[in-house]
This record gives sequence, structure tokens and C-alpha cells, in this order.
Amino acid sequence: MAAGGSVPQFASLYVGDLHPDVTEAMLYEIFNSVGPVGSIRVCRDSVSRRSLGYGYVNFHSVSDADRALDTLNYSSIKGRACRIMWSQRDPSLRKSGVGNIFVKNLDRNIDNKALYDTFSLFGNILSCKVASDMTGKSRGYGFVHYETEEAAKQAIERVNGMQIGDKTVEVHAFTKRDERDPGTFTNIYVKNLPDDTDEAKLTSMFDGFGTITSSAILEDKIGRKFSFVNYDSTEAAAKAVAELNGKDLRTDEQKAATKEDAEAESYLLYVGRAQTKAERARELRQKTTQTTMGPRAQGVNLYVKNLDENENDDTLKELFTAFGTITSSTAAKDDSDKCKGFGFVCFASAD
Repeated sequence: MAAGGSVPQFASLYVGDLHPDVTEAMLYEIFNSVGPVGSIRVCRDSVSRRSLGYGYVNFHSVSDADRALDTLNYSSIKGRACRIMWSQRDPSLRKSGVGNIFVKNLDRNIDNKALYDTFSLFGNILSCKVASDMTGKSRGYGFVHYETEEAAKQAIERVNGMQIGDKTVEVHAFTKRDERDPGTFTNIYVKNLPDDTDEAKLTSMFDGFGTITSSAILEDKIGRKFSFVNYDSTEAAAKAVAELNGKDLRTDEQKAATKEDAEAESYLLYVGRAQTKAERARELRQKTTQTTMGPRAQGVNLYVKNLDENENDDTLKELFTAFGTITSSTAAKDDSDKCKGFGFVCFASAD
């Protein structure tokens, strides 16, 4: 039986890390050699029709699917090692995070198969992946999702601190982004510094809150100074933020020269937790989405299917009006102005 998890009662496999040029015909030729295939689908972008890099293979027999998982996992298809696992139809299992571990400081030569081989010793694996960039190069970390929490705990105990390749890895229970503690930090970001700030003045300003392990003063493209200060403890960093954020360091002359309608955030000292590049990008996307979509972004957009061909925007809206305020309703039409059988209804609120 496949080591990728206990065999489910359906014969559907997920096939990931596919080359963009891989087609259903190619997958059929490969997987049908193991046993009769019922259907195959390569998932594609709805507009461009380009492959999304993964697909599903449905066998008639669970035993054939199990054998395909055993024999074809990490085999090369058009020069790329495919990643196969049982298609997980229960989304709650994926979203719960139970049995999911995070592995960091991976040797860049460790691929999906090497990661799988290392961690399969401790229990059935539902999925296993090394994070990679657009060119396929490892980012130095990965994820392993076990069928049970017990297997995950054993893997953490046995592998954390172990050398794999040329690096000593760290293995921890995976924490979902919205559950991570934002209060744990030691590095802070400082902006709106006075023009005459130097290393001595920066140290004098921040060393009263704890031991500084490193600091740096930089300038942006228009010459404004900003800084990063790293402490040896979260307590020291948090205290510096609490005491200095929002402090007015302007001289009397500068205060007199400041325009009355100037926004405070343009001159008051800003001191806060230093964000990673990914966090800044995510925050910018959220702000952009809220700005471009406006109030509609706060509502809920529903997809409705199996509509009658005579349905239109007004009748669709009338159908759902009883449930709340509708900001828009659209019934998709074909060239003959007939409903295609689906549409969208956007409510003003999630309630």
C-alpha cells in the first residue's frame, strides 16, 4: 500500500508540479499504463487556458490508484518530477492544520522526494512540498502534512536539529498566518528621523530600552532618513515602540515652518515592528483591493448555477432580494442573449 496516507474509498489522485505543456493526453498515457483510467483533468486558467501546474486523475479502481501513487510519485514528466497524493475532498482536514509541520533551513539541493523520503519514516504523509521560486529553485523551507498529529509530533522530536545535506534543519508545528503572534519581534523600523541623526544619536535614543544587537541608518530616494534597530529581546523592542512611536522631535523652528494642514504622520516619529517584504506586499495588496473595490469588497459575492435560460439581471436580483441588500446581480448571457445557466449576486454584507 502507498505510504502517502491510508487508502481512501475513492480512486482520485492529485498530480502537482506539472510542466505547463503537460496535457491530459500525456497524463492518460502515463497513468493508464498502471490501470484503467476513468477521467483526467489538467486545471487551467479560465481566461488564458494556461495550465495551473496541477491536475486530477480518476481511476476506476482504488487499488490501481494506490499502485500509481506507489510507482509514479516523483517520476519525471517533461523534465519535472511530478508530486502525487490522494485527492483530499474534505477541505476541513486541509484547513485544520492538524498534523502539519514547517521545515526551515533546508539545504537548497533537497527536493520534494528527498523531503518525503526523510519524513515518511514517521507516519503516513498526506502532502509534502519544498517551497520554490518561479524557476523551480528551493526557497530553503518546506511543509509536510501528516495524517495524524502523533506522526507530526514524532517527526518534530526526531528531526528538529538534525543535519540534512549540509544544513541543520528546524522543524516546528505549522501555525496558520492568522494565528501567529504578531507580538513576538525584536527588530523595529523607524522613520521621520531628524536630518542630523547619526549612529551616536540613534543609539542614544534607543539604548535606554534594552541591549541593541545591531542598527543601521539609511536614506530613501529623496534623502529622508530611516532606520532599523534590533534588540536582544521582544520586551525591549516593544517598550521602544510604546515609548517613542508618535513622538514629536521637531525643533521650534521646524514646528513654525510646518504647514497647518500637514498630516501628523508626515513629521511625527514612527517606530514599529519591522515587517518582512512579504508582509509589506500583502498589506499593500489589501489596501489596494479596498481602494479599488470600495464598499463592495466588504460584502459577499455569490455564484449561482443551474439558472433557467430566460433568467436576466432583474429576475436574479428579485430572487435574492428577500435575503438582504443587493449591490449587483448579473446573469451571464450568450451571443443570443440567453442565460448561460449561471450568474453572480453580490450582497452588501456577509449577514
